[in-house]
Amino acid sequence: MNDLILTTDDEDFAALAEQPHDANKIVAPRMFRDETISLLAGKEQTKGATMPWPKTHDHIRFRPGEVSLWMGINGHGKSLLTSQVMLGLMHQDEKICIASFEMKPKATLARMAKQACGHHLPTDRYVDAMLSHATGRLWLYDRMGHTDPEHLLKVMRYATKKLGLNHFVIDSLMKVVAGEDDYNGQKNFVNEICAFAQDYDVHVHLIHHSRKLSDENTIPGKMDSKGSGAIVDQVDQCFTVWRNKKKEQQKQAGKEVDEKMPDAFVVCDKNRHGEWEGKVGLFYIPGACSYTEHPNKPMYHTYSKHMEVEGEPI
Repeated sequence: MNDLILTTDDEDFAALAEQPHDANKIVAPRMFRDETISLLAGKEQTKGATMPWPKTHDHIRFRPGEVSLWMGINGHGKSLLTSQVMLGLMHQDEKICIASFEMKPKATLARMAKQACGHHLPTDRYVDAMLSHATGRLWLYDRMGHTDPEHLLKVMRYATKKLGLNHFVIDSLMKVVAGEDDYNGQKNFVNEICAFAQDYDVHVHLIHHSRKLSDENTIPGKMDSKGSGAIVDQVDQCFTVWRNKKKEQQKQAGKEVDEKMPDAFVVCDKNRHGEWEGKVGLFYIPGACSYTEHPNKPMYHTYSKHMEVEGEPI
């Protein structure tokens, strides 16, 4: 029996060889002319959606096709702060889906309502206004507990195609890859969501835990990510959310504190497509479950102007 010898000159080669799904990604350099000039001019760094706090706008942006890692010690407010970030993105007409496997949708929405109105008990009218504003901008993946990486990626692809999403939040990595020592599983999943972000032009926000340090008064960094080092290596931006527990404890004990000292910091120690790395101090408004740039000044005026009931601001 003669061996089959196949060459690229064979007329049947095209029929036998499967065309790569991303064959159209091979392009000439001239295609990137404008983007290259924009990058050199520093314009790329100021493209994309912003955080709610104006002092971050020149430094931090959420661009399509990228992945941001939100880390922190357990109980330091990662989910709470990212909820406020998503609220701010809604007001920029970004389309968001939150997949929280640790909080029920009603809890997520209740917290957003508090953040939006700056009060621990929003009125029914205010909740209705927030939900009206959220329509067409916010979706929630109603599933609790653990999920499978492959299934979640299918949900992400479907939702993005169906809804035209700009942002997808995964809370948290440990609910998708269960084993803390499953380094290959973590690496592979983060690799998949990075590819998803690029292919679908979406920004993915991945919430993850920092490992335990000697005490909570030390701010963790990107090297303190739980699990595989490939998690931080692959993402575009890395943020650490840290609460000033020492200040909280001093206030609870009735001691004098420096009110100018921030209640929390957001630390950016990886910014692949931007030059800035550093930390931003924020102040916590307990009843509103939110952070602000200045002590005791909730941001509800900023948020409420986006929400109306029967043409009248809330």
